[in-house]
Amino acid sequence: MSIIRNYLLRRFTAATLFVLVSLLALYGFFDAIGELPSLGKGSFDSSTLLLYVLLQAPGHAYELMPLAVLIGAMVAMSQLSSSSEYTAIRTSGVSLRNIASTKLLFGALMAIFALFLGEYGAPSAEQAAERIKLNATHSLVAQEFRSGLWVKDDNNFINISEMLPDNTLLGVRIYTHDPDYRLTRTRVAERAIYLAREKQWQLQNVRQSDISDSGVKVARITETRWQSILQPELLSVLLVVPEQMSALDLMQYIDHLRSNSQKTQRYEIALWGKLFYPLACISMAMVALAFTPVNGRHNDLGIKLFTGICIGIAFHFSNRLFGHMGLLYNWNPIVSATLPTLLFLGLGLVAISRQERR
Repeated sequence: MSIIRNYLLRRFTAATLFVLVSLLALYGFFDAIGELPSLGKGSFDSSTLLLYVLLQAPGHAYELMPLAVLIGAMVAMSQLSSSSEYTAIRTSGVSLRNIASTKLLFGALMAIFALFLGEYGAPSAEQAAERIKLNATHSLVAQEFRSGLWVKDDNNFINISEMLPDNTLLGVRIYTHDPDYRLTRTRVAERAIYLAREKQWQLQNVRQSDISDSGVKVARITETRWQSILQPELLSVLLVVPEQMSALDLMQYIDHLRSNSQKTQRYEIALWGKLFYPLACISMAMVALAFTPVNGRHNDLGIKLFTGICIGIAFHFSNRLFGHMGLLYNWNPIVSATLPTLLFLGLGLVAISRQERR
């Protein structure tokens, strides 16, 4: 059985990697088309565009892994059926339960690979891609409103007009209030440079206004230090969408938002989706087995393969749909992130049990 299991694992893995590379090529083509308007801006040339598209690939690979597992496993099983290898394996005494356990092992291996991509590959590559683009086009890192980026830090409201790719902040405004939310101080700095060793910001060309009952006292300061929870690591999440952030970064950012009484719904959905996403690979491996034809002489081989692929595409888009609906209707983050995966896993197990009874 170990020889057959290893043979099946090789076939599943080869087919899955081939499908994944094909999907990445398709997504890379669309990424390149989407970035054509930026071509020629600053130093954003064709080589920079190619590097940007390549750095987007790990993120796409993470998103597409369950779909690639499903299609790859189904293609491999269809090839085995058409060449009668699957029939020979079954008649040699290998039960459907043994095949299912091999599929489960294959799904678990792909899940580990997806977990590695989601925690290390995709976030760092996504950040590198955005920084390369921003450096080439001389653009901002983030600007959520016309007035810039707004962040709450304890008793401070911070407004940042621009954030450069080297983490330099331009046009920094800090509004400090007392426990009764009365404005007590404003600081307007031309720029802020992060001092990594001291873990502080150096504000330059600052106009400080202290507000009290007796009036407003204005002072101009060439340089001053600013201690804040706002760190470059925290600001770097602005380069990556929540779905591409690592679980550790998501947890840290959620804690930051909670400590400042801000909404965490989108990031919680992304976190639970990140934790349960590897299970999707196992679900898709089980679904692939459920749609495997018994032998190559069945005239519905193509229909089963097409149906299985449609189910995989439905899973891919339903994952996003449930996330957006959960955010829109304020659903429980765990339900929004895990319901599609659990539904498709249940579908696969039910279909396998029906196939075994036949």
